Amino acid sequence: MQTQVQPLAPPIAEVTRPNPEAVVLPPAANAIPAPALPQLKPATQPPKPVKHRKPANGATQQASNGSPGVSAIGQLSTGSPYDLRSQTSDSIAATERRLNGINRKLSDQEQKTTGQIREFLKQARAALASGDVDGARTLAAKAKVLLGELIQ
Repeated sequence: MQTQVQPLAPPIAEVTRPNPEAVVLPPAANAIPAPALPQLKPATQPPKPVKHRKPANGATQQASNGSPGVSAIGQLSTGSPYDLRSQTSDSIAATERRLNGINRKLSDQEQKTTGQIREFLKQARAALASGDVDGARTLAAKAKVLLGELIQ
């Protein structure tokens, strides 16, 4: 019986590698320089808290139209939950009175808007009853805006 001899692979010739020092790169004329990083100072002490001062006379900043008693950012609430609740309730009632005071014939689109206003008012009353004064104020404001568009 004869054994078959498998031929061996040819020996690997040594591969010459280029000398990395001999590689010449083109000049970096078009390279974008890296942005300079800001130097951070080591934290020695925590920053001091900013203390805000109230105006000496207690006056609020006036709006650009010069109306007295109104802040530049609008009317500020006293923050009392009872006052906010009362204001929201009054806003809901006023919007409903104005809506019921419309005596003209309404188009189909205006009737849909009226339905949306009534829905906002209903949700606002429910939110107020559940104690969600902020949600009720938002819904009452939406109803008021829609009513303003309807009346125009």
